[in-house]
Amino acid sequence: MNAPILKTINLSKIYRKGKTKALTGVSLEFNNQGVLTLLGRNGAGKTTFLRIISTQLMPTEGNVCVLGYDVVKEARAVRKNIAVMPQEGATLPPLTPWDHVYFTLRIKGVEKDIAKESANEVLEKLDLMEYKHIHADRLSGGLRQRTLVAMAMACKARLLLLDEPTLGLDPLSRRKIWKIVREYCKNIGSVILTTHYLDEAEVLSDQIVILNNGRILANGTVDQLRSLIEEKIKVEVYNGFSAEELHSYGRLVPVADRLRVLTNEKSAQQLVNEAIKRGARVQTSPITLDDVFVELSVNGGQE
Repeated sequence: MNAPILKTINLSKIYRKGKTKALTGVSLEFNNQGVLTLLGRNGAGKTTFLRIISTQLMPTEGNVCVLGYDVVKEARAVRKNIAVMPQEGATLPPLTPWDHVYFTLRIKGVEKDIAKESANEVLEKLDLMEYKHIHADRLSGGLRQRTLVAMAMACKARLLLLDEPTLGLDPLSRRKIWKIVREYCKNIGSVILTTHYLDEAEVLSDQIVILNNGRILANGTVDQLRSLIEEKIKVEVYNGFSAEELHSYGRLVPVADRLRVLTNEKSAQQLVNEAIKRGARVQTSPITLDDVFVELSVNGGQE
């Protein structure tokens, strides 16, 4: 039987002489070739988690195995089988996108001819070919970000770790990355990523872990996480109703310039019918991962 892609048991990380707990008792298992996504607010522990499983940081307590290798006792074997795009990564101004990818592969031990071929292949996939010979200090922030993604993907590692891979990218570039990530999982290996984009997590993820203050709030598929909210429909109400009236249709959640009602299909239809009579503006949609994240982070993340 194949070893899990990732398995952690009671993983904890404490900084500053025991004063700051970045991770506490994190236990999870990721078995299938696909995408595991880590969600959480800033400071939730996502980057610390990635740094531990990539052998950049020692755990304080617990056990961590990546592809069957212990990250402490078999760190070298782990490193041979992973590629990492860190959140704090940066391109080098004198180098071009082609240079970044090519030299990354050479450092990994890839032969010259294969490295050249692989560099061109990944730059083509990420629409970077027309910029391949432009120095990084003349590229936009989005192009530099795509170059960092290309460096990690070109290694064709069994496990790819991406920390905020689409940060700062335009919508079309983000979708290009999504497509390439799915192709990577289909043809090469697995991906563990962090993101603040809930739509990204919903589209890509085979398994999602929501972290808050270093602890797991939820762990499962998108459908499993959606089921954590009893209501299945949300109605955004922009005008025409008072908060007191809306309580009769479902659970009321104030949101910026509107009111949100979480409810069932029957009550949602009743509310929409009444809104039509009043000429009020409302909008209905299914419960999304965004709703689950907010519900758990705000209401379930209190300590």
